[in-house]
Amino acid sequence: MFDLQTPPDFPQAPPAAALAAPAWDLTVGLIAATVQIDQRNAGRPTRRVGTGFLVEAPRPDGSPRTVLVSAHHVLNGMGGPDARIGWRVEMPGGGWKFAPEPLRIRREDGEPVWTRHPEHDIAVMEVSAPPAFARAAIPLGWLAGADALDAWQVGPGDELLTLGYPHGYSSNTAGFPILRTGRVASWPLTPIGSFPVFLLDFPVFPGNSGGPVFWTPAARKLPGSVQPDHPFIAGMVVSEVRPGDEPLGLGIVAHAAWVREAIGLLDAAAGP
Repeated sequence: MFDLQTPPDFPQAPPAAALAAPAWDLTVGLIAATVQIDQRNAGRPTRRVGTGFLVEAPRPDGSPRTVLVSAHHVLNGMGGPDARIGWRVEMPGGGWKFAPEPLRIRREDGEPVWTRHPEHDIAVMEVSAPPAFARAAIPLGWLAGADALDAWQVGPGDELLTLGYPHGYSSNTAGFPILRTGRVASWPLTPIGSFPVFLLDFPVFPGNSGGPVFWTPAARKLPGSVQPDHPFIAGMVVSEVRPGDEPLGLGIVAHAAWVREAIGLLDAAAGP
């Protein structure tokens, strides 16, 4: 946004149809699950913008639930009760229309609707998504667990993809996010208890916070390393490396396992 600042360890395999899909289809699927979140700045003609993505995270009883994931500071920096979420509508003839709707983020007493991870800059909240977006939500099993990066030999130099709205820009007037790439720029990445975030070599701008960082076969891995057998979310952009006023062109990514933990807190809050 404009002021940047014990789950399973392995993702569940997606449906066989997803495994057979071309890499660009898998990437387009993740694009479909990513949305802009914004709120007008009080008394000014500008908006605070961040990125979010949707996860299909069934409740403990198995009933469907769509969860919006973003950075905590994205939502916390929006002081009003309602933000906007950037839904998109497919029009007859193949066109698309940007169709944002209000998103209640604070209760009448000002308390947040979202749930924050207690240690990391991650926020999650259940949302009522249009049917097309509920279907597009990323399966919970695609969020990498604590040991997944080791199992798939993800390390320095591997390429990951990320989606977001840098400076509030989208890829077109329909509000689709901008796809960018970066390489893992830090080592070691695990254990995540010791290294809760990792660096990605790509310039981060206001509006990128909350964007998913992921792997599909469209991303390159170093020769000789293990090729994952399905796409996965490695983490989420939470900030940038900026010593003083000069950015270094490095993003800070929180591991996806923390997103899994935050979603688990929704179940804990709901009770038995």
